[in-house]
Amino acid sequence: MTADGRARTGGLDVAPSMDVALASVNAPLEHATVGPRVIRITAVAVLIGIAAGFVAEALMMLIGLITNLVFYHRWGTELVSPAGAEVGFWVLLIPVGGALIVGLMARYGSSAIRGHGIPEVMERVLHGESRIAPKVMLLKPLSAAVAIGTGGPFGAEGPIIATGGALGSIVGQTLRITADERKTLLAAGAAAGMTATFGSPVSAVLLAVELLLFEYRARSIIPVALAAAAATAVRAALIGTDPVFAMPAVAQPSGLAIASYALIGAFMGLVAVFATRAVYAIEDGFERLPFHWMWWPAVGAIAVGVIGYIEPRTLGVGYEWIEAIMAGDIVGVALLLFVLLKFTSWSIYLGSGTSGGTLAPLFIIGGGVGAAIGGAAEVWLPGLGLHVSVAALVGMAAIFAGASHALLASVVFAFETTRQPLGLLPLLAGCSASYLISLLLMRHSIMTEKLARRGTPIRTEYTVDYLSHVAVGDAASRAVITLRADQTVAEVRTWLGEGAGSATHHGFPVVDAQQQLIGVVTRRDIVENVDTARLTIAELIRREPIVAFEDNTLREAADHMVREGVGRLVVVDRNQPRHIVGIITRSDLLAAHATRLRAASQPNRSLRVPR
Repeated sequence: MTADGRARTGGLDVAPSMDVALASVNAPLEHATVGPRVIRITAVAVLIGIAAGFVAEALMMLIGLITNLVFYHRWGTELVSPAGAEVGFWVLLIPVGGALIVGLMARYGSSAIRGHGIPEVMERVLHGESRIAPKVMLLKPLSAAVAIGTGGPFGAEGPIIATGGALGSIVGQTLRITADERKTLLAAGAAAGMTATFGSPVSAVLLAVELLLFEYRARSIIPVALAAAAATAVRAALIGTDPVFAMPAVAQPSGLAIASYALIGAFMGLVAVFATRAVYAIEDGFERLPFHWMWWPAVGAIAVGVIGYIEPRTLGVGYEWIEAIMAGDIVGVALLLFVLLKFTSWSIYLGSGTSGGTLAPLFIIGGGVGAAIGGAAEVWLPGLGLHVSVAALVGMAAIFAGASHALLASVVFAFETTRQPLGLLPLLAGCSASYLISLLLMRHSIMTEKLARRGTPIRTEYTVDYLSHVAVGDAASRAVITLRADQTVAEVRTWLGEGAGSATHHGFPVVDAQQQLIGVVTRRDIVENVDTARLTIAELIRREPIVAFEDNTLREAADHMVREGVGRLVVVDRNQPRHIVGIITRSDLLAAHATRLRAASQPNRSLRVPR
């Protein structure tokens, strides 16, 4: 006998004879939306949000400091445009110097700082249990500040999102928490960083859902949302509450105008596809260069310097030029030339593998194209009711929706950064049209294409788990083959050998004289050990019954199978937990998807309503 009272026969632990049913069953855990752990994670997320708010402001000041030092030769942390500096031909060399520094930091510090930030964070969420190395939190903002401060045509938002995510990840690595909880803290830091930059908490949460969390559940949304709210409070205290992009008041658009804005959005979808493919084509070109990638940013920076000499407004972050475009201060050929040069400078430098964000450049490009279309329509098609400022707003949001495949985040972001409620309907129409065109022409977004090339295709479509909608009682098999507890193993082996037990059955519930469940034995338990022939079936039972209730979902049943390491669950009555009503197997879980597949793929026409 073993210490727990089991008889040991031929190396197999077996239970003593059971005349009565076991007192308990092992059923799926009750689903809980939130619990005490969510409160603790939320408290940590709020602290991360506050810290990320200060980190974001520090990064903006660092960009301002470097810009002032290298372009104006003065000490100052205010964010200024390099366009006003009188540096002459030195503008050809300043970006190259910054690129060499970034290349050295990437080579000898961490290659994770290359790129615009968000894809790298997504990769850590998907394949690294949301673990980001501490040095990335220091090197990413520092490299971005150097690249942008020396004239790089990037936005600060990507590096700030990456830095906030790294902050959340590092805090999560110091705590005893699950990988999912660490992912929540990472997303909270990233959302807080974006919020602190633009004062856009709602769109930051949506972006976290669409690009980082890969889920929409209360346990993750609540901490991320409160972290974004905390970062908003920090931003209000440090900077104020004014909208980031001031623009003229938007008038109520007509139906024809809304349709026209939708068409502008559709065109911006084409522009987004072109911009995404151009960036990765340039990146492919750099991959073919015959020298180490450390030097690639310096090559890309040559284009930045040359273009910056021709059009100084292409240098730096350029948030002020977004406002100028929406206000109609840049028009005509000058606007189109500015957009073309900004795109060329940004795409080449980003493709070289330096550190910088995509949001601000895309906004300038999209806003400029939208403003050009709107301005032309005001002159040649005044009956459409289009306005330059609204067309620019739609253009900048629509290109981001098409490039990132983050529809809702794009719409809400444009609203939060301008505070123009009457612009919401044109934004929704334009961004939706852009999203549609982009999906038709481009499988991966500018964020996910890099991951797909590394063998990690990502789908950013979210649906509720189908198995969570189907009850176990609706999918379980009712015809259950059971064994009596007092049957001998030899008797059951003979029965199996005669073919009475279906070959597809690999597990059998065991019942007592009152037909009450006492456990489950498998075909292997019965046939694998010749020394057990004299035992009863009850003596083969090794643990309490693993069961599911009829009102459990198939998702709960599947999770329970994984936790317990079994391939089937006995279905019992919740009020009589040892009364068998059916059995659910892994094959039943797969078969349940047939209804979902039919609903998605088989068109039909019928006016009959199910009773």
